[in-house]
Amino acid sequence: MFETVRNAFKIKDLRKKILYTLFILVVVRIGCQLPIPGVDADYISQWFADQNSLDFFNQLTGGSFEKMSIFALNITPYITSSIILQLLTIAIPRLEELHKDGEEGRKKISEYTRYVTIALSLMESAAMAIGFASQDLLTGGATFSSITVCIVSMTAGSALLMWLGEQITEHGVGNGISIILLYNIVSRMPEDMSTLFNKFVKNATTTVNSLLAAVIIIGVLVGMVVFIIYLSDGERRISVQYSQKTRGRKLVGGQSSHIPLKVNTAGVIPVIFAGSLFSMPIVIANFAGVQPASGAGATFFQKCLKVLNQNAWCNLESWGEFKYTLGLVIYIVLIIFFAYFYTSITFNPQEIAMNMKKQGGFIPGIRPGKPTMDYLTNVLNSIIFIGAAGLSFASFVPIFVSGAFGADVSFGGTSMIIIVGVVIETLKQIESQMLVRHYRGFISE
Repeated sequence: MFETVRNAFKIKDLRKKILYTLFILVVVRIGCQLPIPGVDADYISQWFADQNSLDFFNQLTGGSFEKMSIFALNITPYITSSIILQLLTIAIPRLEELHKDGEEGRKKISEYTRYVTIALSLMESAAMAIGFASQDLLTGGATFSSITVCIVSMTAGSALLMWLGEQITEHGVGNGISIILLYNIVSRMPEDMSTLFNKFVKNATTTVNSLLAAVIIIGVLVGMVVFIIYLSDGERRISVQYSQKTRGRKLVGGQSSHIPLKVNTAGVIPVIFAGSLFSMPIVIANFAGVQPASGAGATFFQKCLKVLNQNAWCNLESWGEFKYTLGLVIYIVLIIFFAYFYTSITFNPQEIAMNMKKQGGFIPGIRPGKPTMDYLTNVLNSIIFIGAAGLSFASFVPIFVSGAFGADVSFGGTSMIIIVGVVIETLKQIESQMLVRHYRGFISE
C-alpha cells in the first residue's frame, strides 16, 4: 500500500490528483464544523450525545450530524438514492435499458440519482427542522423563516458534498463519494482510540493488565482488518472454455477464461440496509420524544425500540437486559437476507449463461443454456452464504465487545468494512492509472 502511494507521488499527474483530493477533504472537514444558522448547536450537540442509539448516523457523517453543521445530512441522501435507483432498475424497464446502455445510460442514471438526492435531502431536512422547532431548539423560534433557513442549509450542504464527491471522481483519484465516506469515518477514530486507551489501558489496575489490554485491543483491530481484507478479495473462479470458429480462412476462439464470483458480492450494502432499518425507527422516536426503555413501566413500543437499539445488545450483567440481544439475531438474519437480495438484482446468471452460449463459451462438464444457469445459481448461492456469514461475523465482533465490555466507540463492523473496501478500491484505481501512464509512455516512445 505505502509502495503504491510513494510511486504515485513520483508521477506529476497523479501527484496533482492526490493533492487535489486532499484539498477537497480539507474543505469537507471545514464544512463539518460550521453550524446551521439559527440552531442552538450546543444544546443539540448535548442532546445527541445523550442519544447513544444515533451512533450509526454519526459514523457515516463524521460527527457532523451530532454537531448539526451545514453538512449534517452529509452524503447519506446520495447513498440512499443510489441504492434506490439500483433497486428500481429491476422494476422499471426504462432504468434497466439505461443500465445496459453503456456510458450514456450511466450518465442518465447519475442525473436521476442527483434529483433523488435533492428530494431526499429536502424531506429529511424538513422533518428535522420541524422537529427542532417543535422542541424550541431554533434560536429564532418556530417561525417559517427559521425553519426555511434550517431546511435550505442542510439541503445545500448535502448538494455541495455530492458535487465535491463528483469533483474527486473527475479530477482527483476517483471514487469520490466513497472517499468522503471513508474520511468521515476515519476522522472520528482518533477520539475513539483515545477513549479505549483511557478506559482499558490507562485506568488498568496493574502494568500487566495495562499491557494485556493494549495487546488485546491491537490484536482485535488487526485481526478484523485482515479478516475483512480476505473477505473483500475472496472469489470463486469458474473456468470457461470458448470453442473455435471458422472466419474466412482463419480459426478464431479456442481460448480459456474464467468468471470471477466474489465471495462478498454485495459488499457493505447488506450491513448498511440492516443498520438503516434498525436505526430509522429509533431516530424518529427520538425526535418524537420517545426513548428506548425496559422494565415494568415501559410501554410495548419502548421495549421494541430497546430490541432495535444496538447499545442494549450483549449485556452480560443480567438476563433482563441480555434478552434484548434478540435484536442482534434479527440483525444478522437481515444481513443474510439483504446479501441474497442485493446479489440477485446485480448478478443475473441467466443473462451470463445466454451471453456465453452466443459467444460459443461453456463451462467444462456443464452443458450450455439452462444447465449453465442452474450451475451458476447454485455456486452463487453457496458463496453468498459464506460472504453473508463473514459480514455477520465482522458486524458481530464490535457489537459484542461493546455490549459485554463497555468499549463504546463510534466505529463498528460497518465502518471497518467500508474503510478496508474503499482503501483497497482506491489503491487499485491508482495502480491502474499508473499502469495506463506506463503504456502511454511506452507507445509514445
